[in-house]
Formats: sequence, structure tokens, C-alpha cells
Amino acid sequence: MGGAPGWSEDEEALAALQRELAELAEGVPPWRPRSAQGLAVGGVFVTVPTGKAGRQAGPGDPAWAAAAVLEGGRLRSTSVVGGSVSGRYEPGYLALQVGPILEEAVRALDRPPEVLLVNATGRDHPRRAGLALHLGAVLDLPTVGVTDRPLLASGPQPDRARGSASPLVLEGEVVGFLFRSRRRARPIAVHAAWRTDPDTALQVVQSVCLRARTPEPLRQARRLAREARARAEGRLR
Repeated sequence: MGGAPGWSEDEEALAALQRELAELAEGVPPWRPRSAQGLAVGGVFVTVPTGKAGRQAGPGDPAWAAAAVLEGGRLRSTSVVGGSVSGRYEPGYLALQVGPILEEAVRALDRPPEVLLVNATGRDHPRRAGLALHLGAVLDLPTVGVTDRPLLASGPQPDRARGSASPLVLEGEVVGFLFRSRRRARPIAVHAAWRTDPDTALQVVQSVCLRARTPEPLRQARRLAREARARAEGRLR
């Protein structure tokens, strides 16, 4: 791969790029947080028009993406961008649909994070390079994937206690964890992605799960993106 990776315009090209990124990720130095306390953790989230699930949104449909950075439990930087969906949704090819607008939202931040949470998978992927890993490579920024459920990996349910975790395994490799961020709530899937291994990914997510099931930087980015959509649709002033 010559130069920084970018985005692909079709599934065949993206699949080839994902394989390259997966191999590249094996050789880059792993990132380690200087300390869980005071870490600048970002989150980025994209949403599409009301009534259109991600699977229904297609090229040219409006999209709104937001990024938020928390440091020491406080919101330090935010950005919101409007744009459009860049491709149709296919499992394993989410980067075709929303990769570029997520990149735009992160680059619009006036204070970049030290590590970024992405609502997508990382190593838990058919070609070991989901959107969370891909976006990190494009931005040259450590990333962690956070989703409601695994994509291909599997593992036992964690204990019901808040903070419990259990490994997610894909073809004999631990690629993330199921993490119960709130007592008795459904666990979230935490994914190793660009320059993060499963243990580091879990450590980062644990540090920013404050009051809700969703890690706070990702929750704030989701809120901002949905507010931008509501304003554009005339439901919020």
C-alpha cells in the first residue's frame, strides 16, 4: 500500500483494501494509553434521515455526522458535519456507506482525541478490518469499535455485575470483549481496531462508561448527530 489509505468506491476494491489493512495492522506499533485518567477520548457517530434505517439509506441520501472529545469527564471539543451517504449498505462493507463523512467529522474537531471510539467493528470482521480499524488507519489515530453486538465473533455472556467482561473469539483469536457497562443491562461489544488490542480497547471503554450503557464520547456524538438531523428536518430549532 503506497501512502495513506483512503476509501474505496466498490465492494471488490474495498475487500482488497481491507485485507491490506488487516495485514498492515499486524505490523504497526500498538498504542498504549499514558493513563486511563485524563485521557482525551473521542467518539464519532453518523445518522441518516428519520425512518430510514442504515440498511435502507443509499447513495445521495442525507447524512449527519458528529464527533465529541471528552477529557477528565468533561466535553472538550465537538464537531457536526452534514453530507450524504456515499454507498449502499452491505454487511462487512460499511466503509462504503459512511466512511468519508465520519472522517470529515473527526477532522473538523479543533482538539483531536488521543483515541477514538467508532460505532463499528474492528478485527471482528470477515477480512479482519471493519470500519473502526479502517477509519483509524485513514486518520492515523488509535481506534476502538463499540457496537450493540458482535459481527462474527462469539463468546459467553459476562456476569450481570457492572464492569464484568468476557472475551469475543473469532477463529481462535480474541478480537474483543462483551462488556456489561451497567448492571443487568445488555452488554456492549468492544472491538480491537487500529493500533489497539482487546485489552487496551476494553480499558479505554471502561474509563468512559459513566452514567449510561453507551460510552460517553460516543453517546455525546450520537446526541449531536441526531440533533443536527432534527434541525434539518424541522423538528428542532
